[in-house]
Amino acid sequence: MLDLLPDLFDHYPSKLTLLPLAFRAYGGKKLFWGEVVTVKCFEDNSKVKEVLAQPGQGKVLVVDGGGSSRRALLGDLIAQSAMDNGWQGVIINGYVRDVAILNTFNLGVYALGAMPIKTDKKDQGQVNVPIEFGSVTVKPGMMVYVDENGIAISEECLNFAFLS
Repeated sequence: MLDLLPDLFDHYPSKLTLLPLAFRAYGGKKLFWGEVVTVKCFEDNSKVKEVLAQPGQGKVLVVDGGGSSRRALLGDLIAQSAMDNGWQGVIINGYVRDVAILNTFNLGVYALGAMPIKTDKKDQGQVNVPIEFGSVTVKPGMMVYVDENGIAISEECLNFAFLS
């Protein structure tokens, strides 16, 4: 099941929406899915760190960082915390750092690019609010499905039984 999205779109074409941005894979896990938790922030990853320090079994953090290329919203230490707390992955409309290390982690990490400069910590941002990726709204509690073909969201948990 390396190519999940083509099969899901074939089987559930009206239940999935593809995120329109060009994300790159940085984590060692290229295929993952889970319940969406959201963070909206700009050049301050305080809320990203806070959320990923909590239990995240079966969840994926989706971050709207405004697409800023001036600061990295995720690095090796916060990614390690996400792994330690059972998160499936992190998707960032923004940038990451420590990419050589991220690639060795058993964590899904998709972002727009890499940037070596960390953020300021001002405890700014919002957790579990609807966020926009281009023309697509991502809401907490939705499901997200990710592989190297792209990133798709759904209002409901989709059954994979047809794949066996």
